[in-house]
Amino acid sequence: MPKYWFDHIHLKSTDAVKTAEFYEKMFGAKVISKREFGEGRAMVSLDLEGTTILIDPPREGTVQNGLDHFGIQTDDLKTAIEELKVKGVTFTQDYREVNPTFKMSFLTAPENVQIELQEGTI
Repeated sequence: MPKYWFDHIHLKSTDAVKTAEFYEKMFGAKVISKREFGEGRAMVSLDLEGTTILIDPPREGTVQNGLDHFGIQTDDLKTAIEELKVKGVTFTQDYREVNPTFKMSFLTAPENVQIELQEGTI
């Protein structure tokens, strides 16, 4: 059976920089990286004592802000997907190799919670 552990939380915000500043000021989070896309759009990655918080704009055509998904890391993504499907889990994105060291998929948990199940690092 694959092992699992928490990896990150992913937030959507129309002002990622301002949202990141809140987590910095209120909780002492540290900026890991910041990418500007122009027109005031940015993606910010924070570290909060070992927990990664990713903040970026909502997907085009949506107005969703707040929690987008959280990430769970596994040491064997292909086996995890197979086992979870047998247990009745619905995947919204099946196995995808982003690069040789990072693979991912997305599944839906109760209450429509999205989970990014991943193996490796980007």
